[in-house]
Amino acid sequence: MVACLSYTPDPLPRTNPFPCSRLQFGSQEALLSLNKCTNFKHIKQIYAKIIRHGLSHDQLLIRKLLRLCSSYGKMDFATLVFHQIQGPLTFTWNLMIRYYTINGCSQQALLLFNLMLSQGFPPDKFTFPFVIKACGAASTIDLGKVVHGLAIKTGFIGDMFVLNTLMDLYFKCQKVDCGCKVFEKMRVRSVVSWTTKISGLVSCGELDVARGVFEQMPTKNVVSWTALINGYVRNQPEEAFELFWRMNIDNVRPNEFTLVSLLKACTEMESLNLGRWVHDFAHKNGFKLGVFLGTALIDMYSKCGSLEDARRVFDKMQLKSLATWNSMITSLGVHGCGEEAISLFVEMERANVQPDAITFVGLLCACVQTNNLEEGQRLFKYMGEHYGITPIPEHLTCMIELYNRAGMLDEVCILENAMPSEPNDYILSALLRASKVYGLVNMEKFLYRHAGKVDSSAV
Repeated sequence: MVACLSYTPDPLPRTNPFPCSRLQFGSQEALLSLNKCTNFKHIKQIYAKIIRHGLSHDQLLIRKLLRLCSSYGKMDFATLVFHQIQGPLTFTWNLMIRYYTINGCSQQALLLFNLMLSQGFPPDKFTFPFVIKACGAASTIDLGKVVHGLAIKTGFIGDMFVLNTLMDLYFKCQKVDCGCKVFEKMRVRSVVSWTTKISGLVSCGELDVARGVFEQMPTKNVVSWTALINGYVRNQPEEAFELFWRMNIDNVRPNEFTLVSLLKACTEMESLNLGRWVHDFAHKNGFKLGVFLGTALIDMYSKCGSLEDARRVFDKMQLKSLATWNSMITSLGVHGCGEEAISLFVEMERANVQPDAITFVGLLCACVQTNNLEEGQRLFKYMGEHYGITPIPEHLTCMIELYNRAGMLDEVCILENAMPSEPNDYILSALLRASKVYGLVNMEKFLYRHAGKVDSSAV
C-alpha cells in the first residue's frame, strides 16, 4: 500500500532571489544615463555599457553620445564611436561634420564629407550648410566652389539656408562679387539673407555699399541694425550712434551685441561720458551684466581712463570668461598696477581658469610698466614650463624691453636667436634701440636682413 503524499508549493518570492542579477538596460535607460553625465569618464563608461547590451545600432542614442563628446571637445573619441556605426544615416553624418567644425577640426569635417560621398551616402539640404561652414573655417574657397557646384547638381541650391551659408562663405573669403551674385540669384530673401550680405560687405570694407543695401531692406531686425552699427565703429563711431538713435525711433530693441558695438565706438572716441551713458542705458533697460557686455565695459572703462570703474564691473560679474580675466589683467598692467595684475592672475588660477598667450602678454606688459625684470623672467619661464605656451612676438617684445633696460645684452641676443623669421615692428624697434645703445654687431646684421620694415627715426 502506497501512502498518499500531499504537496503544497511554496509561494513565489516577491523579491529578486538573485540580488546580483542585472536590471534591464535599454535605449531609454541609456539616454537617461547620458542626460545625467557630468564628466567625460562617465560618458566612456556608459558607452561601454551600450556596447555590452547591444545598443550601438541605436543611432538616436549614438547621436546623443556624439553631441556630449563634442561638448567636452573629445573629438578623437567621437571619431572612434562614429566609425563603429553600421550604416550611419545622413543625419548622423551631418552632425559629425558639424561637430568637427565647431571643435576647430574643419579639415576632418571635409574629409568626412568626402568619405560620405565615396561610400554612397546621399547628402541632404542640411549637409551642405555644415560643409560650407567647414570650408569657411578652413579658408578653402576652391573647395567651397566645388561644394557650390555639387549643391546645384543635387538640386539643393534653391534652399535658402544653403544660399545664405554660401553667401557668408564668399564674403568671408573676400569674394565680394561671388557673394553678391548669390544674393542676386535668390528668388526669396529672408531678413537673414539681407543681414548676411550687409555683414559680409562690412567685413570686406564696403561700408557705403552695405549702407545702401541696408536702406533697401524691406524689414530690419536688431541683427541687421547691429551689423551696420558695428561697421561704423572704427572709422565713423559718431555715425554708429546716429544709427542707434534711428533704431530706437523705429522701436527696435537693441540686444547685448548692439551695446557692445556702441561701447567699442565710445573707446574709439575716447569718450568716458558716452561710455557711462551706454552702461546706464543697459542698467535701466534690464540688461544683465553678462560675459560679453561686462568684458566690453571693462575694456571701454580701462581705455577711457577709469580703471576704478573697470574693476568695479569686473567684481560685479558673476560669470567671467577667459577674455574677461585677460581684459582686467591687461588693464591693470597698462595702468601701472603690476602687483595687482599678478595678484589677479593668481586669483584666476585658483578659479581653475586656464590662461592663454594673451594672458601672459598682459602680465609681461605689467612687468614692463613697473620695470620688474625678475617677475618678468619668472612669468616668461612659467608660461612655457607650466602651461606649454610658445612665446609669441608680443612676449618677446616685452622681454627684450626689460633686458634692454637692465643692460643684459647676452639675454637680448639669446632672444634674438629665438626670433620668428618675420618679427613684427615692435620687436624690430626694441632690437634697434639695443643696437643703437650698445652697438651689437650681430643684432645689426639681423636688422639689416629686415631693412625697411621699421622706421628708425621713430626709435
